[in-house]
Amino acid sequence: MTDSIATAVRDLAAADVVAFGGVGLAARILPATGAYQTVHAALAGRADDVRPHLAWLLAHGSPAGQVYAATLLESLDPEAARAAWGAMSHDSSELTTFQGCVMDRTTLAAYATSRLTLP
Repeated sequence: MTDSIATAVRDLAAADVVAFGGVGLAARILPATGAYQTVHAALAGRADDVRPHLAWLLAHGSPAGQVYAATLLESLDPEAARAAWGAMSHDSSELTTFQGCVMDRTTLAAYATSRLTLP
């Protein structure tokens, strides 16, 4: 695993916000979003190297870090991702989310439950 991937995983573990694209009127890319994009890009060529880091992130990451880990896991193993979302669906920890200009607060349980209802 390259240093940039390891650094990105550590950054995701400490993330306090979930944003998959630019936020605000300037569409600023937050550090956690950049870290997510780094790990996501690594999945294309080194999925086997990344997967153990996703498991670690699910177990040890912040609530936002866990969301990033489960989202990344969806492209590797949808069943494992669904199990991760299920495990998170009882966690009342809070996190901040962004969709464009809209910031929101939610619980990990609510976020995970919404992911479980997606087709």
